[in-house]
Amino acid sequence: MRRGIVVAALASALAVLAGCSVIPESKPPSPVIEQPPPTVSVESAAFANVVRGPSVGALPITTTDANFALSAFRESCDWATRKEDRSGLTFPADWAPACAAARTWSATRGREFFIEHFETARVGDGSAFATGYFEPEIEGSRTRRPGYDVPVYRVPDDLVRAWPRDMPASERTGRAPLGRTDANGDHVPYYTRAEIEEGALAGRGLEIAWAKDPIEMFFLQIQGSGLLRLPDGSLMRIGYAGQNGHGYTAIGRPMREQGLIGDGTPYAVSMQGIVDWLRANPDRASELMRLNESWIFFRELTTDGPLGSIGVPVRRESSVAVDPRFVPYGAPVFLDMDRNVADGLWIAQDTGGAIKGANRFDTFWGNGGDAREIAGSMSSSGTALVLLPKGVVDRLKRAQPGQ
Repeated sequence: MRRGIVVAALASALAVLAGCSVIPESKPPSPVIEQPPPTVSVESAAFANVVRGPSVGALPITTTDANFALSAFRESCDWATRKEDRSGLTFPADWAPACAAARTWSATRGREFFIEHFETARVGDGSAFATGYFEPEIEGSRTRRPGYDVPVYRVPDDLVRAWPRDMPASERTGRAPLGRTDANGDHVPYYTRAEIEEGALAGRGLEIAWAKDPIEMFFLQIQGSGLLRLPDGSLMRIGYAGQNGHGYTAIGRPMREQGLIGDGTPYAVSMQGIVDWLRANPDRASELMRLNESWIFFRELTTDGPLGSIGVPVRRESSVAVDPRFVPYGAPVFLDMDRNVADGLWIAQDTGGAIKGANRFDTFWGNGGDAREIAGSMSSSGTALVLLPKGVVDRLKRAQPGQ
């Protein structure tokens, strides 16, 4: 189980964290390499085959793992008991008994808590795929100074959602696209990564900080939050505040197709392999990073961890990003993966641009050197069970045709 490997690192990591604010719409995708398609091609778990799994007590959940998960679950209760569940599996009232009990439950009896209040469900065939994300720490400065030339921008005022004037009303469905208004009054796409790097936002006072290394800043944008180690040794936490509206492109795929990483090269098909190649080939690094036109805007954070998409800090080895159409926010999830470090109990507290479909997960590994290593190499298959409040599975079965 993963807790035995890094529980000491968790304690030291939490001791040095500081900073946060505001709920992002969705953090950017964590994976650097392309991901497999969803295993269930339906719109939500309510339309997937949901069946009862084994009892919670039969799962190999360690006491330490359950205790950490209980702490994370408590932080999710305000969301779970008030917000609509997009998966269609639960109602806010379903979570009320467990959340009420969690407020006073002993912090050392987490396993008993989950056995008492939850049952398991398998969504679809339960075949799961998991990646990892982490909170990078890179060098930065609150003010521009020699060697710190990479801007960390807040959300620009001219980044807005609107419909292009020439788009027929019949085609205006869902949310209007992000963009800006040009000199002719037309709504056009916002600036790309290349345009921003070439100065499209310069001189507007949007910088909240300056980073030292463009490659490190590129990957901090992919993770969606991070720590800036300031020249005086202090830390500034920054978190996702918005995005320029352009699609995310995982640069690992074109790099592998071009034979730059992978078999026959010194560079692994992993985040670290990509970083090593970019550093060894500075003349092409910018060109390849600009294949990802997405640009992330940040805000300074003041909590003790980066915020997930439900507005609570994500916790190392306890928080997992999910597709909320298939897993209720706040729900415990039990993973049994071929990378044993990811086995155990997680709490659904985040989402991401690449986290799509049933049983697709992105596990959070905190910050520090081991976090980067574990998250950067996490690409694991296995099985998943969603833990739902007791009584929900029977209700779902009665609602299924033929029951």
